[in-house]
Amino acid sequence: MTTTTFAQRSTAGSDFAELARRINRAGLLDRKPGYYAVRLGVVTVLLAGGWTTYFLIGSSWWTLAVAAFLAVIFAQVALVAHDLAHRQVFRTATASARAGRIAGNLAIGMSYGYWMDKHTRHHANPNHDDLDPDVGPGVLVWSPEAAAARRGRFDRWLTRNQAWLFFPLLSLLGLSLKKDSIKALRTGTVKQSRLEKALLAAHLTGYLAALFLVLSPLQAVAFLVVHQGLFGSYLGMTFAPNHKGMPHPTGTEDFLRKQVLTSRNVRGSRLTDIALGGLNYQIEHHLFPAMPTPNLRKAQPIVQAYCAELGIPYEVTGLFESYGIALRHLHDVGAPLRTPAE
Repeated sequence: MTTTTFAQRSTAGSDFAELARRINRAGLLDRKPGYYAVRLGVVTVLLAGGWTTYFLIGSSWWTLAVAAFLAVIFAQVALVAHDLAHRQVFRTATASARAGRIAGNLAIGMSYGYWMDKHTRHHANPNHDDLDPDVGPGVLVWSPEAAAARRGRFDRWLTRNQAWLFFPLLSLLGLSLKKDSIKALRTGTVKQSRLEKALLAAHLTGYLAALFLVLSPLQAVAFLVVHQGLFGSYLGMTFAPNHKGMPHPTGTEDFLRKQVLTSRNVRGSRLTDIALGGLNYQIEHHLFPAMPTPNLRKAQPIVQAYCAELGIPYEVTGLFESYGIALRHLHDVGAPLRTPAE
């Protein structure tokens, strides 16, 4: 676990309020309907174009190139679903949920309701060992305490070597999201579960039918491996730089410090913004989840300057450097299990 001394709040309840006033004065919370009309339109056309190309090519190994292309587009659809969940696109929850279920359940096979609940808990308590589902013990563990609690030869081996296994395991993320979505829908913890079940079933049925009715069995399996593997890897790499290896909160921080000190920004060009869906401005996104993606770049200097005024550490790294930090953290967490006896 990374430890740090958190800056204390200067005046009770006022620090974030002042930042919010500055952001509001700059108009950065205003809706961007034109931007989202173009973004949703482009993603929809590319998704439809990818599947159209797939059917036109037919039974051929060239469809593996289409699988790689669709992996990228599926990840972009997931990033759109993320913005919908935060009501960046539509003002009302109803419209956001309707579009989110189409993007999540129907288009890419991920339960929108399940993911929204999970992501909401992450935003409320980022990097909290017990409350943030993104750092809770799973295949990977992110704290020495969780590593020490590992039992079983395989689990301990996995934790010892988790830094080396991190990127290969990301390739399973797409399938893991499907498994967890089905589990959540079966337990009835998702709102509108009947609708979500129907949409998810339609996706899975159509997806598998498209593969095994058009391609030979071997080609279909190869397409599924390439498509789901690259989709999971890309999606995982958009989220991996944001909090991994950052301090864990103590529970005494105010909202501003809790969000800033547990998050990391990734510097880059507008191409980076597109590739990561704006999640490279993780600090601004956590402070203002409903802020439209194109405004995050404009908010960044305002937030960074304000943090400097208050003496709050504000972390910005390069993309590859952020992956290195995450990997080193995983390696350090697993270190106590790497003994000669094991």
